[in-house]
Amino acid sequence: MLDKDSRMPLYSQLMDILIYEIENNMQENEKMLSEREICEKYDVSRTTVRQAFSELEREGYIYKRHGKGTFVASKKYKQNLQGFYSFTEDMKKLGKKPSSKVLKFEILTASNDIVRKMKLSKEEMVYKFTRLRLADNEPMMIETTYVPYERFPGITKEELNKTALYDILRDKFSETLEYAEESFVPVLTNEEEAESLQVEVGSPSLKITRFSYNKHENIIEYTISISRGDKFQYQLKLMR
Repeated sequence: MLDKDSRMPLYSQLMDILIYEIENNMQENEKMLSEREICEKYDVSRTTVRQAFSELEREGYIYKRHGKGTFVASKKYKQNLQGFYSFTEDMKKLGKKPSSKVLKFEILTASNDIVRKMKLSKEEMVYKFTRLRLADNEPMMIETTYVPYERFPGITKEELNKTALYDILRDKFSETLEYAEESFVPVLTNEEEAESLQVEVGSPSLKITRFSYNKHENIIEYTISISRGDKFQYQLKLMR
């Protein structure tokens, strides 16, 4: 219960109690008690409850739907930026079932922009495919990937639907990736992305650009990802 004699503000104490309930006893998208019910349960003012709710919403624990109430927000998946990131492997570690749905698949002549970015020969052929990445059948991110065709002939849409790209490169071509360079930019989800990710147009998301290299420092993969802002939290441990 709340300690009204404590130096800790009541709204902060209430936040701690509600966070414990959210993390241990509630499910994603479950409806919270109303402000009035919380006032009665914990014997606090409506102002205290609103302040606690405001902070919980700002920190991503809850969300509000106009006219319907307050709900538990989706839990965010933490991604460590220090290691080589694999969506498939990371989802497995979290106990989720990863899957991919290929939305587009092409083999085409690389544009001048792709030639420059991937350091290819002029008019070299590339795979270009867009995949919807899912965890337990829930859309998580959209990835558009370019891979040199001549180095890895025979990759099919059917393979990519059931097998991770890195597994295909390793098992079929004995190619392993040594390191990657990534950049992150916050963006608003456009109409096409929102439809695939099942979020509202204009929802916050993260645009991730990745270049992956093999041991010879050749670019093997160039990927642009749109990651749901309500599902991922990226973290980096800094050492002095």
